[in-house]
Amino acid sequence: MPVSRRDEVLQAALDLLDEVGLDALTTRRLAERLGVRPGALYRHFDSKRALLEAMVQHLLTSAPETQVAGDWAQQVRAVAGAGRAAMLTRRDGARLLVSHLAPSEAARAGWERFVGVLRGAGLDEPGALLAADTVFSYVNGFTIEEQTRDGFPQTAERRAWRDQVFQAGLELIVAGIRTSLS
Repeated sequence: MPVSRRDEVLQAALDLLDEVGLDALTTRRLAERLGVRPGALYRHFDSKRALLEAMVQHLLTSAPETQVAGDWAQQVRAVAGAGRAAMLTRRDGARLLVSHLAPSEAARAGWERFVGVLRGAGLDEPGALLAADTVFSYVNGFTIEEQTRDGFPQTAERRAWRDQVFQAGLELIVAGIRTSLS
């Protein structure tokens, strides 16, 4: 399947993000990379914000679909782990995602499914919304802090240690949800 020019621009932007980070990612720098004038980018993305939103959608859609059989706690762990993994695929991926996400229909549906899992566990609507927001806030905050401190890409040793710390924090949240159920 041939790659469209829009996809080439998107891929170049993602590669540039990995090289220079979110703060240094500019349309001027991207245009230089592609050998075009900055205005040429607007044929494919009508603004820098539209480009950043496409980059976020790429992050989210390139992650494998998270559907785990098992109880609610296993599903919370799987969704949290998949979200973190998607953000870690790119330098500043967490900052990109939390600062430029314009929720798509798929993102909203994923949120509703996740809230439904928590409702199915026995939480009322406000409790399920609070629990879901807490999980996503933890994932986002942890991953932003992780990428800020550790850089990109991480060493294998550092990543293994961070995985353990992430899981330990997530278990505190799962324990809190479990307590709310009793």
